[in-house]
This record gives sequence, C-alpha cells and structure tokens, in this order.
Amino acid sequence: MPSTHLSLHYHLVFSTKNRAPMIADDWRERLHAFLGGIVQNLGGTPAAISGVADHVHLLIGLRATHCLADVMRELKAVSSRWVHEEIGPPAFAWQEGYGAFTVGAPQCGAVRNYIAKQEEHHRVKTFQEEYIEFLKLGGVEYDDRYLW
Repeated sequence: MPSTHLSLHYHLVFSTKNRAPMIADDWRERLHAFLGGIVQNLGGTPAAISGVADHVHLLIGLRATHCLADVMRELKAVSSRWVHEEIGPPAFAWQEGYGAFTVGAPQCGAVRNYIAKQEEHHRVKTFQEEYIEFLKLGGVEYDDRYLW
C-alpha cells in the first residue's frame, strides 16, 4: 500500500486531584476549549470535550506518531498551568493517572453524545461508578486499592 490511513480515536478521562470539585461552572467551558486547543497544537483532533466539577472527558483523534503518554502529560501540565495563571485557584491540580480507551470510528458518534451529556449523566451516577464501568467494559484489569 503506497500510503498510510489511520483512524485512531481515544476517549480520555481524568479527574482533579482527589476528585475535588474544583472546576467551577463559570470557567468550565473555557477549560474545555483550552483543552481542545492543546490537542490541536499537538497535531491531534478534538472531537468532543466536556465534564463536570471533578473530571473531564475528551474524544480525540491522534496520529500514528503521537505517544499517548506524552499527549496526556502535555494536556495536564499545560491546562493546569493555564488554570493557575488565568483562573487562580492555587490548589488546582489533576490526579496523577488517567483512563484512555480506544474508540472505533463507528462508535465515535455515541461517545461524542455521551461526553456531551456529562452533567445530565452525573445526576444519577458518580465519577467512581462511571469509571469502574469504563474499566469493565474495556476489559481493563485493575486493583481497587489503586483506583482512588
């Protein structure tokens, strides 16, 4: 084959440190837009970004040359610095870990819809319940002692 064709989509989930409700309603959309800008600056494609006070969800497309760990490190470091410089809460920080789940192109619409409805979704389900569900659906082995 003379050229390369890729469809690499990831559903990323990461929370504030200790899942503290630090992301206020009045600047949440600005944070989501900023996260999308980081993805674009890294050469990726932000397809959906949303979240609630204690975590964010992103659906992004990446290139074959991207290293997911590097993308996550940049997303968290640059956005954390932005929050400190532009918004001001000195205690703001992201939790160390994250969840990353591959998404097939046919499922991107459903994931985009899921991400868009985060506030509605979290009226009935906690972040912890949601995250464990993702791990189970993704077939990811985990140890309860190291989740939170």
